[in-house]
Amino acid sequence: MDNRAGEMETFVKVIEHGSFSQAARDLHMSPSAVSKLVTRIEDRLGTRLLVRSTRQLQLTPEGEMYLRRARTILDQIDETDRLIGGGGQAAPRGKLSVNASVAFAQVFLIPNLPRFLRQYPDIELELTQTDGIVDLLEERADIAIRSGLLADSNLMARKLLETKRKIVASPDYLAEHGIPQTPADLARHKCLRFNFIKGRNFWPFTDPQSGRRFEQTISGDFLGNNGPLVKAMCIAGIGIARIGNFHVEDAIKRGDLVEILNDWTADDVETVHAVWAGHDHLATRIRAFIDFVASCVKEA
Repeated sequence: MDNRAGEMETFVKVIEHGSFSQAARDLHMSPSAVSKLVTRIEDRLGTRLLVRSTRQLQLTPEGEMYLRRARTILDQIDETDRLIGGGGQAAPRGKLSVNASVAFAQVFLIPNLPRFLRQYPDIELELTQTDGIVDLLEERADIAIRSGLLADSNLMARKLLETKRKIVASPDYLAEHGIPQTPADLARHKCLRFNFIKGRNFWPFTDPQSGRRFEQTISGDFLGNNGPLVKAMCIAGIGIARIGNFHVEDAIKRGDLVEILNDWTADDVETVHAVWAGHDHLATRIRAFIDFVASCVKEA
């Protein structure tokens, strides 16, 4: 009998480690045996799963599909063992890799993660903070938490938060440079931008009188790669920023930042989702984390 589950586990290890040799050490096999096993999978399926080079292994579209399915099946096998062995109760366990935007992580995750880890002691949590675009397969992440439109139809998502984006500046900056009365006035101001956003030189607005939506060109001498960095520079008086309310509401209440152009940003809404590779069966550790984060956002 062939061992399809063993083949899947080997393939997943190869992708997780990024090399045959490292996967072989983890599986206590020889690199040649691991390579032959992957080739056997490809021969049986009649398609290439990996593009091999001297520097890296690149998944083909078929390889990405096989990886997603393999992880799902291995999770199901693991949970079945735990379910039967645990008298019908499968406790969440195993490694969980989460990639979250920096601001969301600092506001909602980091203050609550100790409680999550105490609640689920069998989960090994790996958290990465970044505001750039994330490829779940390339980053080897189980869950990504991101704001904006969902483009990849192969991903599943759950909405965690919907919040207004606000145009803000420090009192010192406004005292020195004046308060913009319309979006057109921003042309004479320094605006803080994100260096990973394609439309980083434009901000969207809605005319409060006509309801017309338009984009205003903005410029400035500072770009940052995450929300807290841009927020810190804004508080320091370097320029005007456009940031989600959940991230700046405390600074506004303290008087560190002042909201401006409020009438022009009524439709500027930021939606935050938890995103994961789509499949019918969701591992209990992934479901537990998403449910936990959703409750933290609701309680905030």
